Amino acid sequence: MEISINQSLLIQHPELKIGIIHYTKIVVAESPQMIKGRMQLYQENLYLEMHDNPVTQRDGIAEWRQLWKKLGADPNRYRHSAESLMRRISKQNYLTPLHSGVDLNNFFSLQYEIPVGLYDTAKLKGNIDIALGNEETGYEGLNGRFNSLKNILYSGDAEGAFGSPFVDSKRTSVSEETTEALHIFYLRPSLSEENAEELLASAGKMFNQIHGGDYKIALLSNAAPSTTL
Repeated sequence: MEISINQSLLIQHPELKIGIIHYTKIVVAESPQMIKGRMQLYQENLYLEMHDNPVTQRDGIAEWRQLWKKLGADPNRYRHSAESLMRRISKQNYLTPLHSGVDLNNFFSLQYEIPVGLYDTAKLKGNIDIALGNEETGYEGLNGRFNSLKNILYSGDAEGAFGSPFVDSKRTSVSEETTEALHIFYLRPSLSEENAEELLASAGKMFNQIHGGDYKIALLSNAAPSTTL
């Protein structure tokens, strides 16, 4: 499987960086109590922080809103997933545990203030292209409705779009039956390659400690627009 950033997208936005972690032989289950407790405490601290540092003023959230606008979408109408999570927490509508895969994915998104998607590799077909959506791009999302991805970054395989920094599709969602998964980190464009690789290494190690198995990391950028899993 090859994963690449669409060339025309990179020509217009050479600053784009996408982090990839491919996990194999993993076990997804109910999150350990340690993760549940850490996630709850993290959300409570975020809630308190956001009294002085509102959602849209947080560095990662603000940078992704700017990128959203540059790509041609309205960040007030279509909020990226990290901002949506933050807004829930600012209202004390804390995230409830689902399973270890989703719980850690949400934790990474909150910690790094970026959209992050986790996908079941067994449900993917062929190569993956990360591109900008048009009028015809969309899918049934985890939010229970059809989501149009016009002017929104998305990840697609041979069957069409399956993920984005907006909302992910039902088709490729991770469950407790998942044994192989793909993590896509929609990184801040301002992040240096060195810092981006450190972020991926840290996230991969933590995910591996909880789920076992093996993992491989790749950073897609203008300098290295594709990788093979």
